[in-house]
Amino acid sequence: MRAVCAQAALNPRYFYESFEDIDALLVAVYDHVAAQLAQAISVAPIRAAKSSLDAARRGMEAIVRFIDEDRRRARVLYVEALGNEALARHRLAMDRAAVVSLEEQAIEAAGAWPQGERVSQVGAAMLIGGISGVLRDWIDGRIAVTRDQLVDDLAELSLALGETTEKIARRRARSKK
Repeated sequence: MRAVCAQAALNPRYFYESFEDIDALLVAVYDHVAAQLAQAISVAPIRAAKSSLDAARRGMEAIVRFIDEDRRRARVLYVEALGNEALARHRLAMDRAAVVSLEEQAIEAAGAWPQGERVSQVGAAMLIGGISGVLRDWIDGRIAVTRDQLVDDLAELSLALGETTEKIARRRARSKK
């Protein structure tokens, strides 16, 4: 907190007028960057895509471009929560909300979904967690591919996971009959 106040040339009293503690500041920074990412995705021309793969690629391009243009964003979204308990709890809650949203979108896109089948939760959780891990490793240089290759790979693998998830759900529904 002292370092933040010194960097901002603020009296600590002003810090505490805005934040309960350093954890609250970290959560606020995370939420700010996450909102910026959501905005970057929302303005991507996904609806103009000519195919599912094109749509996935446009979405992944927005995400990868966002973190690549300022890699501090990736640290906030994918790294800093590993070392702060309050931020880790908050990020887990945000990830869970993203999983629920992705699952709902996938079921809607699939049309008639087998009643009671929840493999979509597993697929959505794998996708959200997997993308986060891949982006963290790419930013840290542990995955040595170009930005375009990363976008292409994430798009194709995301689609493959979605298609496989749907196949599992339909196969299970058939076997119950």
